[in-house]
Amino acid sequence: MSRALSENRPVPRRGLSRDEAAMYVGVSAAKFDEMVADGRMPGPVQIDARKVWDIRSIDMAFDALPRETCNSWDGV
Repeated sequence: MSRALSENRPVPRRGLSRDEAAMYVGVSAAKFDEMVADGRMPGPVQIDARKVWDIRSIDMAFDALPRETCNSWDGV
């Protein structure tokens, strides 16, 4: 029985659907939409009728998000 190549060796994907992009970032699809609208996340790339998010652009936008600073002396 022949198996599809993708079953044997998954192909890394650069373009993600909206739901996949939201999951990749760790937020809901609605929160991801909000972040795209306010510029914290990139907009999609249009491929014919399909919209996909470039994982590299998502990574750069995620790296630019503010970080919470932790002070080990808090609560002491």
